[in-house]
Amino acid sequence: MAPLPRRLRVLHWLTVVCVVLAAAFILTRDQLDGRSVRFWLLEGHRHFGLFVLALFVVRVVVRLRVGKLPSAGEMAWPVRVAAGLTHVALYALLVTLPLLGWALSSAEGNPVHVFGATLPNLVAADEDLADNLQAWHLDAAWVLLGLVCLHIAAALWHHFVMRDGVLRRMWPKRRR
Repeated sequence: MAPLPRRLRVLHWLTVVCVVLAAAFILTRDQLDGRSVRFWLLEGHRHFGLFVLALFVVRVVVRLRVGKLPSAGEMAWPVRVAAGLTHVALYALLVTLPLLGWALSSAEGNPVHVFGATLPNLVAADEDLADNLQAWHLDAAWVLLGLVCLHIAAALWHHFVMRDGVLRRMWPKRRR
């Protein structure tokens, strides 16, 4: 079974790192006192969320350039459909969560900065909208966590039960 193109594997693992760091920053923030530390952690969360959004755009461009991917092997159609739907949902959340977070910051009246540049507001400041966006952002994060767990479980199932090489397709090639 052929590995996926290197660019897609690198983008996959960069996205994983950014999602994990965004989650770690916000979860750590909720456990700490101190205004400046909490602010720094929130900014880190925002930055890594926006990195996920940027990586999503790069992934779509690369995916369109790569074209049809090599087959992952023979799987029953329900498994292929479930895997496809899970991937679509993961991609949708990887673009939706950062946009919800950006809109949330805008609705709270907080500017969003990346590398010193201030991004435009997505919505006008509105306390009620901010409350709704915060709930949606949190709910979407929980759904993403559930899908990530399902994704990991499926990869481990392929590796240890099916022994079909699907997981190995995503690992970097070893240099000889």
